[in-house]
Amino acid sequence: MSEKLAIEGGAPLRQTPFPSWPIWDENEERQLLEVLHSGQWGMLSGTKVHAFERAFADYQQAKHGICVVNGTAALEVSLAAVGVGPGDEVITTPYTFVATVNAALSLGAIPILVDVDPNTFCIDVEQIEGAITSRTKAILPVHIAGQPADMDAILAIAKTHGLRVVEDACQAWGAEWRGRRVGALGDLGTVSFQASKNITAGEGGIIVTNDDQLADICWSLHNVGRRKGGLWYEHVRQGWNYRMTEWQGAILLAQLARADTLSERRSRNAHHLSEALQSIPGIHPLKIDQRVTRHAWHIFIFRYQSDEFGDMSRDRFIEALQAEGVPCAPGYVPLNQSPALLDGLKRIQTFREDAPPPRPCPVAERVCTQEAVWFTQNMLIGSEQDMNDIVAAIAKIQRWAK
Repeated sequence: MSEKLAIEGGAPLRQTPFPSWPIWDENEERQLLEVLHSGQWGMLSGTKVHAFERAFADYQQAKHGICVVNGTAALEVSLAAVGVGPGDEVITTPYTFVATVNAALSLGAIPILVDVDPNTFCIDVEQIEGAITSRTKAILPVHIAGQPADMDAILAIAKTHGLRVVEDACQAWGAEWRGRRVGALGDLGTVSFQASKNITAGEGGIIVTNDDQLADICWSLHNVGRRKGGLWYEHVRQGWNYRMTEWQGAILLAQLARADTLSERRSRNAHHLSEALQSIPGIHPLKIDQRVTRHAWHIFIFRYQSDEFGDMSRDRFIEALQAEGVPCAPGYVPLNQSPALLDGLKRIQTFREDAPPPRPCPVAERVCTQEAVWFTQNMLIGSEQDMNDIVAAIAKIQRWAK
């Protein structure tokens, strides 16, 4: 065997780093200095958060935007706004960040996990109706990695059963379903600006909606239960102090200005990478639903088939690819097996003894432990040669494995 894998002591195929993240320039600096010199560092008296709320809502084709401290808070506020409370059930997916289920658990609600589609890793809409009970209050689809879930089916099911839909679009702002941007397709949508996201302020989040009443409730909940136009110490409901700072709003305004340029680069590279990887047996990029008219490409995911690599385990393959100079990760663990969910359910069982245990999710369990391989969004803002190096490194591993 002429070439030796880097993990076995050979020379790495690639020694050049991929693009770093975040990206910033003088625009972020100017925006931050404006906040500094204004002396108005909080949202209630400043202008930056309000300006970003308006700009981002317009970008997402939504009527309202309410900024919060992070994506988890956006989920929590949104679920509370549609009436989710103790003992209620929220249908969602096991293939997501733990914040999706934590938001429901923090309200005393029970996440009912429905398995994923093996081709897209989004929630399997064929299994949703079988999970609905008299206690179901909402469906919480996750637009995973930047690809929208099947919103046609989800909205139809919700309408039939009188359920609310809160979209977890934390990885998918800018993505489109049938030409409409995600987030405001359901009742409410949530977005994250955490450090890894496609625009970032280190932390931060936003809720988008076309519903005037829900927008007012979310505004009140994130602002300590106040009402718009009310007195400072007038609190009409229990709420949280989840207000975003002017510093974050300033950075996000600058980040949004270059969002389309970077989005186009990610999309171009992702499509090139997908096409090239299809030439390697055992490597299967996730399928894109034909109704997805724009993918956000927060994560590039492919399915790894070990029998095409000499039965090399997925985890060993990841180690080998990393050694070749290509950063990658296995991604999530299945949340139906997560101690975080199990601990949360124990607390809920103190007041709802019939709280159901997590459902088996064999597809999610398999992809989490054996198949999924992730590349982060910053890798997709590199060059076409960067994408070719990824393909060459995987092909090298396969030649060695066979």
